[in-house]
Amino acid sequence: MDDRQFRTAMGKFATGVTVIATDVDGDVHGMTANAFMSVSLDPKLVVISIGEKARILEKIKQSKTFSVNILAADQQELSMIFAGQLKEHREVIFDRLDGKPVLAGAVAQIVCEVSAEHVEGDHTLFIGRVTDIQLEDAEPLIFYSGRYRSLTEEEAVTLK
Repeated sequence: MDDRQFRTAMGKFATGVTVIATDVDGDVHGMTANAFMSVSLDPKLVVISIGEKARILEKIKQSKTFSVNILAADQQELSMIFAGQLKEHREVIFDRLDGKPVLAGAVAQIVCEVSAEHVEGDHTLFIGRVTDIQLEDAEPLIFYSGRYRSLTEEEAVTLK
């Protein structure tokens, strides 16, 4: 298989869209990511995967903290800003949760302290111990097959 085929296959997994943020000396840094998942309920742990070329990689190593902001359906522009898809500069205001930067209006704001990091291939996996969570009642932004999507409510299917 080639790199394109692998990327296409991975894009067939529908995911939410997150902005990972961290703070170093008062400067907030963020990036759009969909490589995020829960790891453990006890203790409460999540993992994010950051590419070796991402500018935020060293920032998370320095701060030892990060937030995961699961974006709402109306926050596609924020995703595009932090993915570097918009050329003109747009100022983004961050709120704080447990002292860490978070995005207002996100479906979930999850703040973490790094408990471990593992280099695997061309990415570093950061295991984060969750220190606080804030939830909003909103529809999530979805990414599938290289495009932003949104959930549409279908008739519920009951599994037997």
